[in-house]
Amino acid sequence: MNAAHHYTLTISCPDRAGIIAAVSGFIAQQGGFIVEASYHTEQEAQRFFMRQEILADSLPFDAHEFCRRFAQLSDDFEMTWQLSDSARKKRLVILVSKQDHCLNDLLYRWRSGELLVDIPCVISNHEDLRSFVEWHGIPFIHVDMTDKTAAFAKIGALFEQHQGDTLVLARFMQIMPPDLCQRYAGRIINIHHSFLPSFVGAKPYHQAYLRGVKLIGATCHYVTGELDAGPIIEQDTVRVDHGDTVDDLVRYGRDIEKTVLARGLRYHVEDRVLICGNKTIVFR
Repeated sequence: MNAAHHYTLTISCPDRAGIIAAVSGFIAQQGGFIVEASYHTEQEAQRFFMRQEILADSLPFDAHEFCRRFAQLSDDFEMTWQLSDSARKKRLVILVSKQDHCLNDLLYRWRSGELLVDIPCVISNHEDLRSFVEWHGIPFIHVDMTDKTAAFAKIGALFEQHQGDTLVLARFMQIMPPDLCQRYAGRIINIHHSFLPSFVGAKPYHQAYLRGVKLIGATCHYVTGELDAGPIIEQDTVRVDHGDTVDDLVRYGRDIEKTVLARGLRYHVEDRVLICGNKTIVFR
C-alpha cells in the first residue's frame, strides 16, 4: 500500500475497447499522478475490472470534486465504481466468540500500525474476552444470543451506531441471518477453518481428520446467505499426515487462520478485492 495520501479508484463495467485510455486520460487531464494500476477482464462474464491509486496532492481538487467530474465518464461506460480516500481509515467492527487467536492477531496488527484501520468496538456472545479487549482501549459489547432474532438486530444496530464499514467474523461461531447478509453484501468477512469448498459447517478439522486428508487449510471469504459459500478472498494450506491427531490439526489450523484472515482483510481495506458473481478479483 502506498504510504502517501492517495485516492483509490475501483471500477467494474462491461468489457469494451478504450476503458483504460478513457480513465487514464481523464486522470491525466486533471493533472493526476497514477502510482499503481491493475486491470483484469473476466472472460466468461465479459466484465472489466480496474484499480488505480492516484496521488491526492497531484490533483487540484478533493475527492468529492473528483467524483463529480468522473460521473459523466462512468455513465458513458456503465461503470460500477467507488473512490476511497486513504486519509479516512476503514472502520472494522469485530465479532468474536470464545476463541481469541484471530482477534489477538488482528489487535496486535492494529496496535503495531500494520493494519491501518479503526476498531470502534468488539462484539461477542460471551464475556470471556472483555478484559483482553478493554486492555487495548476498545469498547467490548456483550450480546446475549438466546433470542437470535433480537440479538442480530442489535448487532446490526451497533454496526450502524459505530459507523462500521466492515463486519469481521473472527471465529464468531454463529450463523449470520440472510437479512444482514443481504444488507451488508460485500461488507461481512469471515474466516472459516477449512479449505473451502471442502468441509463446510461445524468441526471441519474433525471432518478432515475422519476423511484422512493430507492438506488442511483456512479460507477468508465474504458472507452470504448460503453457509460458507460466499466469494473467496484468500486461502492457504498446511500439509498433515496420518500421525497427526485432531488436536494437531486444530493447532496447525489456528496459525493458518490468523494469517489468512489478516491477508484477506488487508486486501479488503486497501480496496484490492472486487466481486464478480460468486468469485473475487484480488489485485495483490
